Amino acid sequence: MEHKHDVVIIGSGLGGLECGLMLAKEGWDVCLLEQDAFFGGCFRSFLRKGRHIDTGIHFVGSMGEGQILRQYFKYFGLMDSLSVVALDNDFDTICFPRGEEYRHVHGYEGFIGTLSEQFPSEREGLVRYCRKIKEIGETISVDVHRSGKLSSGGLGNLGTQAWAFICDCVSDPLLRQVLAGNNPLYGGRKDASNLYHHAMITHSNIEGCYRFAGGTQKVADAMAGKIASYGGCLHSRQQAIRLVASGDKVDYVETRQGERFRARYYISDLHPAATFNMMEGSTVVKKAYKSRLNALPNTYGLFSVYLIMKPGTVPYLNKNYYLYAQDDVWDTVMGKDLRPKAMMLSMQPKEEGARFSDVATLMSPVDSQLFSPWASEESGKRSAEYYALKEEIAARMVSAMEARFPGMASRVEHVCSASPLTYHSYTGTPQGTAYGLLKDYSRVLASLIPARTKLENLLLTGQNLNVHGALGVTLTAAATCSELLGTEYLAKKIGRA
Repeated sequence: MEHKHDVVIIGSGLGGLECGLMLAKEGWDVCLLEQDAFFGGCFRSFLRKGRHIDTGIHFVGSMGEGQILRQYFKYFGLMDSLSVVALDNDFDTICFPRGEEYRHVHGYEGFIGTLSEQFPSEREGLVRYCRKIKEIGETISVDVHRSGKLSSGGLGNLGTQAWAFICDCVSDPLLRQVLAGNNPLYGGRKDASNLYHHAMITHSNIEGCYRFAGGTQKVADAMAGKIASYGGCLHSRQQAIRLVASGDKVDYVETRQGERFRARYYISDLHPAATFNMMEGSTVVKKAYKSRLNALPNTYGLFSVYLIMKPGTVPYLNKNYYLYAQDDVWDTVMGKDLRPKAMMLSMQPKEEGARFSDVATLMSPVDSQLFSPWASEESGKRSAEYYALKEEIAARMVSAMEARFPGMASRVEHVCSASPLTYHSYTGTPQGTAYGLLKDYSRVLASLIPARTKLENLLLTGQNLNVHGALGVTLTAAATCSELLGTEYLAKKIGRA
Protein backbone atom coordinates (compact mmCIF):
# COMPACT_ATOMS: atom_id res chain seq x y z
CA MET A 1 0.00 0.00 0.00
CA GLU A 2 1.22 3.50 -0.80
CA HIS A 3 0.48 6.76 1.01
CA LYS A 4 1.12 10.33 -0.17
CA HIS A 5 1.52 13.42 2.02
CA ASP A 6 3.19 16.82 2.13
CA VAL A 7 5.67 15.63 4.76
CA VAL A 8 6.49 12.28 6.34
CA ILE A 9 8.12 12.37 9.79
CA ILE A 10 10.08 9.35 10.97
CA GLY A 11 9.97 8.90 14.74
CA SER A 12 7.60 10.31 17.36
CA GLY A 13 10.02 11.48 19.99
CA LEU A 14 9.44 15.03 21.18
CA GLY A 15 11.19 16.45 18.10
CA GLY A 16 9.06 14.43 15.69
CA LEU A 17 5.83 15.31 17.48
CA GLU A 18 6.70 19.00 17.62
CA CYS A 19 7.66 19.13 13.94
CA GLY A 20 4.41 17.36 13.09
CA LEU A 21 2.39 19.76 15.22
CA MET A 22 4.04 22.92 13.86
CA LEU A 23 3.58 21.87 10.24
CA ALA A 24 0.05 20.52 10.70
CA LYS A 25 -0.93 23.73 12.51
CA GLU A 26 0.41 25.70 9.54
CA GLY A 27 -1.69 23.71 7.06
CA TRP A 28 0.63 20.94 5.94
CA ASP A 29 -0.59 17.39 5.32
CA VAL A 30 1.52 15.57 7.92
CA CYS A 31 2.15 11.85 8.36
CA LEU A 32 4.10 10.56 11.36
CA LEU A 33 5.59 7.05 11.59
CA GLU A 34 6.40 5.41 14.92
CA GLN A 35 7.88 1.93 15.38
CA ASP A 36 6.33 1.44 18.82
CA ALA A 37 2.73 1.10 19.94
CA PHE A 38 2.85 4.47 21.71
CA PHE A 39 4.05 7.93 20.72
CA GLY A 40 6.46 10.07 22.71
CA GLY A 41 9.98 8.59 22.84
CA CYS A 42 11.49 9.77 26.12
CA PHE A 43 8.13 11.39 26.96
CA ARG A 44 6.65 7.91 27.12
CA SER A 45 5.12 6.62 30.33
CA PHE A 46 4.49 2.99 31.16
CA LEU A 47 2.23 1.24 33.65
CA ARG A 48 3.48 -0.87 36.57
CA LYS A 49 1.41 -1.97 39.56
CA GLY A 50 -1.25 0.54 38.59
CA ARG A 51 1.17 3.49 38.51
CA HIS A 52 2.10 5.54 35.48
CA ILE A 53 5.89 5.87 35.37
CA ASP A 54 7.72 8.45 33.27
CA THR A 55 10.47 7.04 31.08
CA GLY A 56 13.01 9.80 30.64
CA ILE A 57 11.74 13.35 31.23
CA HIS A 58 11.30 14.17 34.91
CA PHE A 59 11.18 17.96 34.85
CA VAL A 60 11.53 20.82 32.36
CA GLY A 61 12.85 24.36 32.61
CA SER A 62 11.65 27.73 31.26
CA MET A 63 8.03 26.72 31.77
CA GLY A 64 6.93 29.74 33.83
CA GLU A 65 4.73 32.53 32.54
CA GLY A 66 6.58 34.57 29.90
CA GLN A 67 9.33 31.96 29.54
CA ILE A 68 10.26 30.38 26.25
CA LEU A 69 9.20 26.73 26.63
CA ARG A 70 5.81 27.80 27.97
CA GLN A 71 5.50 30.14 24.96
CA TYR A 72 6.00 27.17 22.61
CA PHE A 73 3.36 25.18 24.50
CA LYS A 74 0.99 28.15 24.18
CA TYR A 75 1.64 28.20 20.42
CA PHE A 76 0.95 24.46 20.32
CA GLY A 77 -2.34 25.06 22.14
CA LEU A 78 -1.51 22.62 24.94
CA MET A 79 -1.56 24.66 28.15
CA ASP A 80 -5.27 24.10 28.84
CA SER A 81 -4.87 20.32 28.64
CA LEU A 82 -1.80 19.95 30.90
CA SER A 83 -1.21 20.35 34.62
CA VAL A 84 2.25 21.66 35.44
CA VAL A 85 3.73 21.75 38.95
CA ALA A 86 6.43 24.29 39.82
CA LEU A 87 9.35 22.78 41.72
CA ASP A 88 10.38 24.29 45.05
CA ASN A 89 12.47 27.44 44.97
CA ASP A 90 15.54 25.28 45.77
CA PHE A 91 14.92 23.01 42.81
CA ASP A 92 18.26 21.16 42.80
CA THR A 93 20.32 19.91 45.72
CA ILE A 94 23.90 18.82 45.04
CA CYS A 95 24.97 16.21 47.61
CA PHE A 96 28.56 15.18 48.34
CA PRO A 97 29.77 11.98 50.04
CA ARG A 98 30.41 13.48 53.50
CA GLY A 99 26.84 14.76 53.72
CA GLU A 100 27.35 18.33 52.48
CA GLU A 101 24.47 19.78 50.49
CA TYR A 102 24.40 22.82 48.22
CA ARG A 103 21.32 24.24 46.55
CA HIS A 104 20.54 25.68 43.14
CA VAL A 105 17.55 28.03 43.47
CA HIS A 106 15.20 29.83 41.10
CA GLY A 107 16.03 33.38 40.01
CA TYR A 108 19.52 34.77 39.55
CA GLU A 109 19.40 36.96 42.64
CA GLY A 110 18.45 33.98 44.77
CA PHE A 111 20.95 31.70 43.02
CA ILE A 112 23.81 34.11 43.74
CA GLY A 113 22.61 34.93 47.25
CA THR A 114 22.18 31.32 48.35
CA LEU A 115 25.63 30.19 47.19
CA SER A 116 27.26 33.39 48.45
CA GLU A 117 26.11 32.52 51.97
CA GLN A 118 28.20 29.34 51.80
CA PHE A 119 31.01 30.83 49.69
CA PRO A 120 31.11 34.53 50.77
CA SER A 121 34.43 35.28 49.12
CA GLU A 122 33.12 34.12 45.73
CA ARG A 123 30.19 36.49 45.31
CA GLU A 124 31.89 38.53 42.58
CA GLY A 125 32.74 35.37 40.65
CA LEU A 126 29.18 34.09 41.01
CA VAL A 127 27.86 37.38 39.61
CA ARG A 128 30.20 37.05 36.63
CA TYR A 129 29.20 33.41 36.12
CA CYS A 130 25.47 34.21 36.21
CA ARG A 131 25.82 37.24 33.96
CA LYS A 132 27.26 35.04 31.19
CA ILE A 133 24.80 32.18 31.76
CA LYS A 134 21.88 34.62 31.51
CA GLU A 135 23.35 36.33 28.45
CA ILE A 136 23.55 33.01 26.59
CA GLY A 137 20.16 31.80 27.82
CA GLU A 138 18.35 34.95 26.73
CA THR A 139 19.46 34.52 23.13
CA ILE A 140 16.34 32.37 22.64
CA SER A 141 13.86 34.47 24.66
CA VAL A 142 10.24 35.25 23.77
CA ASP A 143 11.27 38.78 22.76
CA VAL A 144 13.87 37.38 20.38
CA HIS A 145 11.17 35.22 18.76
CA ARG A 146 8.84 38.23 18.48
CA SER A 147 11.56 40.04 16.56
CA GLY A 148 11.50 37.29 13.92
CA LYS A 149 14.49 35.25 15.07
CA LEU A 150 14.73 31.85 16.74
CA SER A 151 18.05 32.88 18.29
CA SER A 152 20.05 36.07 18.57
CA GLY A 153 23.39 34.29 18.81
CA GLY A 154 25.25 32.34 21.45
CA LEU A 155 26.37 29.43 19.31
CA GLY A 156 29.91 30.77 19.41
CA ASN A 157 30.07 29.37 22.92
CA LEU A 158 29.97 25.85 21.49
CA GLY A 159 33.75 26.24 21.21
CA THR A 160 34.28 27.14 24.86
CA GLN A 161 34.85 24.45 27.48
CA ALA A 162 32.22 24.58 30.23
CA TRP A 163 34.63 23.50 32.97
CA ALA A 164 37.27 26.06 31.95
CA PHE A 165 34.64 28.82 32.08
CA ILE A 166 33.49 27.76 35.55
CA CYS A 167 37.07 27.65 36.79
CA ASP A 168 37.73 31.07 35.32
CA CYS A 169 34.78 32.55 37.22
CA VAL A 170 35.34 31.07 40.69
CA SER A 171 38.45 29.79 42.45
CA ASP A 172 36.99 27.69 45.28
CA PRO A 173 37.40 24.00 44.24
CA LEU A 174 34.18 22.96 45.95
CA LEU A 175 32.08 25.76 44.45
CA ARG A 176 33.37 24.79 41.01
CA GLN A 177 31.97 21.31 41.60
CA VAL A 178 28.66 22.71 42.85
CA LEU A 179 28.21 24.83 39.71
CA ALA A 180 28.95 21.80 37.53
CA GLY A 181 26.74 19.54 39.63
CA ASN A 182 23.90 19.45 37.10
CA ASN A 183 26.10 18.04 34.34
CA PRO A 184 24.26 14.67 34.14
CA LEU A 185 21.40 16.64 32.53
CA TYR A 186 23.46 16.98 29.35
CA GLY A 187 25.76 13.95 29.44
CA GLY A 188 28.53 16.04 30.92
CA ARG A 189 32.21 15.33 30.40
CA LYS A 190 34.86 17.55 31.94
CA ASP A 191 37.14 17.20 28.91
CA ALA A 192 34.45 17.83 26.27
CA SER A 193 31.27 19.59 27.41
CA ASN A 194 30.78 23.07 26.00
CA LEU A 195 29.61 26.28 27.63
CA TYR A 196 26.61 26.72 25.33
CA HIS A 197 24.93 23.50 26.50
CA HIS A 198 25.80 24.12 30.15
CA ALA A 199 24.46 27.67 29.99
CA MET A 200 21.25 26.86 28.11
CA ILE A 201 20.26 24.13 30.55
CA THR A 202 21.37 26.02 33.67
CA HIS A 203 19.58 29.22 32.60
CA SER A 204 16.43 27.31 31.75
CA ASN A 205 16.34 25.72 35.19
CA ILE A 206 17.14 28.94 37.06
CA GLU A 207 14.23 30.57 35.18
CA GLY A 208 11.76 27.99 36.44
CA CYS A 209 11.59 24.18 36.78
CA TYR A 210 8.29 22.33 36.42
CA ARG A 211 6.94 18.79 36.36
CA PHE A 212 3.95 17.44 34.48
CA ALA A 213 1.43 16.13 36.99
CA GLY A 214 0.03 12.77 35.98
CA GLY A 215 2.95 11.81 33.77
CA THR A 216 4.69 12.94 30.60
CA GLN A 217 2.66 10.59 28.39
CA LYS A 218 -0.09 13.19 28.69
CA VAL A 219 2.15 15.64 26.84
CA ALA A 220 2.86 13.19 24.02
CA ASP A 221 -0.79 12.21 23.76
CA ALA A 222 -1.89 15.85 23.71
CA MET A 223 0.54 16.61 20.89
CA ALA A 224 -0.57 13.56 18.91
CA GLY A 225 -4.19 14.59 19.42
CA LYS A 226 -3.48 18.11 18.18
CA ILE A 227 -1.77 16.76 15.04
CA ALA A 228 -4.82 14.60 14.35
CA SER A 229 -7.16 17.55 14.94
CA TYR A 230 -5.39 19.46 12.16
CA GLY A 231 -5.88 16.53 9.79
CA GLY A 232 -2.50 14.84 10.27
CA CYS A 233 -2.21 11.08 10.45
CA LEU A 234 -0.13 9.12 12.93
CA HIS A 235 0.85 5.50 12.41
CA SER A 236 2.09 3.44 15.35
CA ARG A 237 3.79 0.07 14.83
CA GLN A 238 5.19 1.32 11.52
CA GLN A 239 8.98 1.04 11.69
CA ALA A 240 10.84 2.76 8.87
CA ILE A 241 13.52 0.44 7.51
CA ARG A 242 14.41 1.96 4.12
CA LEU A 243 14.81 5.51 2.83
CA VAL A 244 14.89 5.06 -0.93
CA ALA A 245 16.36 7.93 -2.94
CA SER A 246 17.12 8.84 -6.53
CA GLY A 247 19.99 11.25 -6.96
CA ASP A 248 19.57 14.07 -4.46
CA LYS A 249 15.94 13.42 -3.44
CA VAL A 250 14.17 10.84 -1.29
CA ASP A 251 11.48 8.97 -3.23
CA TYR A 252 9.77 7.12 -0.41
CA VAL A 253 10.02 5.56 3.03
CA GLU A 254 9.33 1.85 3.37
CA THR A 255 8.29 0.30 6.68
CA ARG A 256 8.87 -3.16 8.08
CA GLN A 257 5.16 -3.73 7.60
CA GLY A 258 5.64 -3.42 3.82
CA GLU A 259 3.97 -0.03 3.29
CA ARG A 260 5.42 2.88 1.34
CA PHE A 261 5.04 6.53 2.26
CA ARG A 262 5.77 9.24 -0.30
CA ALA A 263 5.99 12.96 0.37
CA ARG A 264 7.33 16.27 -0.84
CA TYR A 265 9.57 16.41 2.24
CA TYR A 266 10.84 13.97 4.86
CA ILE A 267 11.94 14.73 8.43
CA SER A 268 13.88 12.20 10.51
CA ASP A 269 13.75 12.38 14.30
CA LEU A 270 16.15 9.44 14.47
CA HIS A 271 19.84 9.53 15.31
CA PRO A 272 21.64 10.77 12.15
CA ALA A 273 23.61 7.54 11.87
CA ALA A 274 20.41 5.49 12.03
CA THR A 275 18.81 7.75 9.41
CA PHE A 276 21.58 7.41 6.85
CA ASN A 277 22.21 3.73 7.55
CA MET A 278 18.81 2.97 6.01
CA MET A 279 19.42 5.22 2.99
CA GLU A 280 19.49 3.50 -0.42
CA GLY A 281 19.98 4.77 -3.94
CA SER A 282 21.37 8.22 -3.24
CA THR A 283 24.30 9.41 -5.32
CA VAL A 284 25.07 12.33 -2.99
CA VAL A 285 25.34 10.42 0.29
CA LYS A 286 28.65 8.63 0.12
CA LYS A 287 29.81 5.64 2.16
CA ALA A 288 32.49 7.84 3.71
CA TYR A 289 29.82 10.18 5.09
CA LYS A 290 27.90 7.28 6.61
CA SER A 291 31.12 5.94 8.11
CA ARG A 292 31.90 9.33 9.63
CA LEU A 293 28.48 9.53 11.26
CA ASN A 294 28.82 6.03 12.66
CA ALA A 295 32.26 6.86 14.04
CA LEU A 296 31.18 9.99 15.91
CA PRO A 297 31.25 9.48 19.69
CA ASN A 298 27.98 9.41 21.59
CA THR A 299 27.19 10.32 25.17
CA TYR A 300 26.92 7.68 27.87
CA GLY A 301 23.81 5.69 28.68
CA LEU A 302 21.57 5.91 31.73
CA PHE A 303 20.43 3.20 34.09
CA SER A 304 17.09 4.06 35.67
CA VAL A 305 15.52 2.48 38.73
CA TYR A 306 11.82 3.10 39.25
CA LEU A 307 10.66 2.73 42.83
CA ILE A 308 6.94 2.19 43.36
CA MET A 309 6.24 3.35 46.89
CA LYS A 310 3.82 1.98 49.43
CA PRO A 311 0.83 4.35 49.31
CA GLY A 312 0.99 7.28 51.70
CA THR A 313 4.42 6.46 53.14
CA VAL A 314 6.88 8.72 51.30
CA PRO A 315 6.35 12.51 51.35
CA TYR A 316 6.60 13.98 47.88
CA LEU A 317 9.92 15.81 47.45
CA ASN A 318 9.31 18.66 45.06
CA LYS A 319 12.93 19.00 44.01
CA ASN A 320 15.81 16.96 42.59
CA TYR A 321 18.77 15.49 44.44
CA TYR A 322 22.13 14.78 42.79
CA LEU A 323 23.91 12.17 44.91
CA TYR A 324 27.67 11.97 44.32
CA ALA A 325 29.85 9.18 45.68
CA GLN A 326 33.02 11.28 45.24
CA ASP A 327 33.98 14.95 45.19
CA ASP A 328 34.48 15.11 41.40
CA VAL A 329 31.00 15.64 39.92
CA TRP A 330 32.30 14.91 36.42
CA ASP A 331 33.30 11.36 37.40
CA THR A 332 29.83 9.92 36.89
CA VAL A 333 29.86 6.82 34.69
CA MET A 334 29.28 3.45 36.33
CA GLY A 335 31.75 0.86 35.06
CA LYS A 336 32.47 -2.83 35.48
CA ASP A 337 32.69 -2.53 39.26
CA LEU A 338 28.96 -1.59 39.21
CA ARG A 339 29.57 1.22 41.68
CA PRO A 340 27.04 4.06 41.33
CA LYS A 341 29.19 7.19 41.14
CA ALA A 342 26.38 9.67 40.55
CA MET A 343 22.62 9.41 40.83
CA MET A 344 19.74 11.81 40.41
CA LEU A 345 16.71 11.22 42.65
CA SER A 346 13.51 12.67 41.25
CA MET A 347 9.95 12.08 42.43
CA GLN A 348 6.87 12.05 40.28
CA PRO A 349 3.69 13.88 41.34
CA LYS A 350 0.53 11.86 40.72
CA GLU A 351 -1.48 15.07 40.74
CA GLU A 352 -1.02 18.74 41.50
CA GLY A 353 -0.80 19.34 45.25
CA ALA A 354 -0.02 15.70 46.07
CA ARG A 355 1.41 15.17 49.59
CA PHE A 356 2.91 11.77 48.90
CA SER A 357 4.82 10.25 46.01
CA ASP A 358 3.78 7.06 44.25
CA VAL A 359 6.97 6.84 42.21
CA ALA A 360 10.59 7.84 42.77
CA THR A 361 13.21 7.51 40.05
CA LEU A 362 16.96 7.00 40.41
CA MET A 363 19.08 7.63 37.32
CA SER A 364 22.79 6.91 37.02
CA PRO A 365 25.16 7.38 34.07
CA VAL A 366 26.44 4.00 32.95
CA ASP A 367 28.84 2.59 30.38
CA SER A 368 26.56 1.16 27.70
CA GLN A 369 29.18 -1.47 26.88
CA LEU A 370 28.22 -3.32 30.06
CA PHE A 371 25.10 -4.46 28.22
CA SER A 372 26.59 -5.11 24.78
CA PRO A 373 26.52 -8.94 25.15
CA TRP A 374 22.71 -8.80 24.99
CA ALA A 375 22.29 -6.05 22.38
CA SER A 376 21.21 -8.48 19.65
CA GLU A 377 18.61 -10.22 21.81
CA GLU A 378 14.93 -9.31 21.62
CA SER A 379 13.63 -6.90 24.23
CA GLY A 380 11.73 -8.74 26.95
CA LYS A 381 13.31 -12.07 25.99
CA ARG A 382 16.95 -11.55 26.89
CA SER A 383 19.18 -14.02 28.70
CA ALA A 384 18.90 -14.58 32.44
CA GLU A 385 22.35 -13.01 32.94
CA TYR A 386 21.05 -9.69 31.62
CA TYR A 387 18.22 -9.54 34.13
CA ALA A 388 20.54 -10.63 36.92
CA LEU A 389 22.87 -7.74 36.07
CA LYS A 390 19.94 -5.30 36.09
CA GLU A 391 18.83 -6.55 39.50
CA GLU A 392 22.33 -6.19 40.95
CA ILE A 393 22.74 -2.63 39.65
CA ALA A 394 19.28 -1.67 40.90
CA ALA A 395 20.05 -3.08 44.36
CA ARG A 396 23.31 -1.12 44.53
CA MET A 397 21.56 2.10 43.54
CA VAL A 398 18.80 1.59 46.10
CA SER A 399 21.46 0.94 48.75
CA ALA A 400 23.24 4.20 47.82
CA MET A 401 19.92 6.06 48.08
CA GLU A 402 19.22 4.50 51.49
CA ALA A 403 22.56 5.79 52.78
CA ARG A 404 21.40 9.34 52.05
CA PHE A 405 17.69 8.85 52.87
CA PRO A 406 17.53 6.29 55.69
CA GLY A 407 14.29 4.35 55.86
CA MET A 408 13.15 5.04 52.31
CA ALA A 409 14.07 1.59 50.99
CA SER A 410 11.69 -0.07 53.48
CA ARG A 411 8.81 1.92 51.96
CA VAL A 412 9.37 0.53 48.46
CA GLU A 413 6.65 -1.80 47.27
CA HIS A 414 8.11 -2.75 43.89
CA VAL A 415 11.30 -2.11 41.89
CA CYS A 416 11.69 -2.09 38.12
CA SER A 417 14.56 -0.78 36.01
CA ALA A 418 15.66 0.27 32.54
CA SER A 419 19.09 -0.18 30.99
CA PRO A 420 20.54 1.57 27.92
CA LEU A 421 19.13 -1.34 25.91
CA THR A 422 15.68 -0.35 27.13
CA TYR A 423 16.31 3.21 25.93
CA HIS A 424 17.50 1.82 22.61
CA SER A 425 14.21 -0.01 22.12
CA TYR A 426 12.33 3.24 22.80
CA THR A 427 14.48 5.66 20.83
CA GLY A 428 16.62 3.63 18.42
CA THR A 429 19.76 5.52 19.46
CA PRO A 430 23.05 3.61 19.07
CA GLN A 431 23.87 1.65 22.26
CA GLY A 432 20.95 3.41 23.95
CA THR A 433 22.93 6.62 24.37
CA ALA A 434 21.00 8.97 26.65
CA TYR A 435 21.75 12.26 24.87
CA GLY A 436 22.80 11.23 21.39
CA LEU A 437 25.93 12.65 19.80
CA LEU A 438 28.62 14.01 22.09
CA LYS A 439 29.07 17.74 21.53
CA ASP A 440 32.81 18.31 22.03
CA TYR A 441 33.92 21.93 22.43
CA SER A 442 37.25 21.06 20.80
CA ARG A 443 35.62 19.44 17.73
CA VAL A 444 32.62 21.69 17.09
CA LEU A 445 32.39 21.21 13.33
CA ALA A 446 32.77 17.43 13.56
CA SER A 447 29.69 17.03 15.74
CA LEU A 448 27.59 19.93 14.43
CA ILE A 449 24.80 18.33 12.40
CA PRO A 450 22.60 20.81 10.47
CA ALA A 451 18.88 20.29 9.88
CA ARG A 452 19.45 20.46 6.12
CA THR A 453 21.02 17.38 4.57
CA LYS A 454 22.66 16.74 1.22
CA LEU A 455 19.32 15.50 -0.05
CA GLU A 456 17.04 18.27 -1.25
CA ASN A 457 13.91 17.05 0.56
CA LEU A 458 15.33 15.39 3.72
CA LEU A 459 15.61 17.28 7.02
CA LEU A 460 16.78 16.17 10.45
CA THR A 461 15.55 17.08 13.92
CA GLY A 462 15.98 15.94 17.54
CA GLN A 463 18.54 16.18 20.31
CA ASN A 464 21.52 15.24 18.14
CA LEU A 465 21.44 18.56 16.29
CA ASN A 466 21.63 21.11 19.08
CA VAL A 467 20.88 21.09 22.81
CA HIS A 468 19.59 18.12 24.81
CA GLY A 469 16.44 18.07 26.88
CA ALA A 470 12.88 19.27 26.27
CA LEU A 471 13.84 22.88 25.60
CA GLY A 472 16.74 22.03 23.31
CA VAL A 473 14.69 19.59 21.25
CA THR A 474 11.84 22.12 21.00
CA LEU A 475 14.17 24.83 19.67
CA THR A 476 15.67 22.34 17.23
CA ALA A 477 12.22 21.32 15.98
CA ALA A 478 11.49 24.98 15.27
CA ALA A 479 14.79 25.33 13.42
CA THR A 480 13.92 22.28 11.31
CA CYS A 481 10.43 23.54 10.48
CA SER A 482 11.76 27.02 9.70
CA GLU A 483 13.51 25.46 6.70
CA LEU A 484 10.01 24.87 5.26
CA LEU A 485 8.00 27.72 6.78
CA GLY A 486 10.57 30.51 6.95
CA THR A 487 12.38 31.61 10.11
CA GLU A 488 10.85 35.06 10.51
CA TYR A 489 7.31 33.81 9.92
CA LEU A 490 7.56 30.89 12.37
CA ALA A 491 9.48 32.79 15.06
CA LYS A 492 6.90 35.59 15.12
CA LYS A 493 3.97 33.14 15.19
CA ILE A 494 5.49 31.44 18.23
CA GLY A 495 6.57 34.66 19.94
CA ARG A 496 3.16 36.31 19.53
CA ALA A 497 1.02 33.25 20.39
